[in-house]
Amino acid sequence: MNLIEAIIIAIVEGITEYLPVSSTGHMIIASSFMGIEKEEFTKLFEVAIQLGAILAVVVLYWKKFIDPLKTRKLKFYFKLLVGVIPALLLGFLFSDKIDELLESPTTVAVSLLVGGVILLFIDKAFQRPKIHSEKEITYGKSFMTGLWQCIAMIPGVSRSAASIIGGMQQGLSRSAAAEFSFSWQYLLWLPQRFTRYF
Repeated sequence: MNLIEAIIIAIVEGITEYLPVSSTGHMIIASSFMGIEKEEFTKLFEVAIQLGAILAVVVLYWKKFIDPLKTRKLKFYFKLLVGVIPALLLGFLFSDKIDELLESPTTVAVSLLVGGVILLFIDKAFQRPKIHSEKEITYGKSFMTGLWQCIAMIPGVSRSAASIIGGMQQGLSRSAAAEFSFSWQYLLWLPQRFTRYF
């Protein structure tokens, strides 16, 4: 990987990370176009630049992550933990198959295309939200949203899109689903990334 290739991948990551599209999928396609997808340094580089996204989420939601000893904060953390259980279990069970799929730019491209079509119509499917804040989210709804997050194990499927759609399916407003999604989905980032690359 040379400097220009590194800049291109960094731009792709920066543009796609906070959109409901797969930033990892886009980086896989970009590195494949440049012929550097097999290089170990490319894989490590993709992990490293995504750390910036994690830090940005922590900065944005820092009030939710501090004061963990307060009862309200403890409930928030428990909801986060309940939400990540399904993905952790399925990721452990199917990690080898997921790794195989990650090597296929075709799988990523198809997932991106299908996901884009779904996003065009998703708002019409869930027009009457009942939950508008994190306080109203139950442990059951957190777990069900976590099940939706498992779809993102398919390369090219966005973690944020899967969890936001899952939240909306559980009755959350789009803003509540997005906030809850960005609060907890990155708990999965380290195990997902380091399972893939190492």
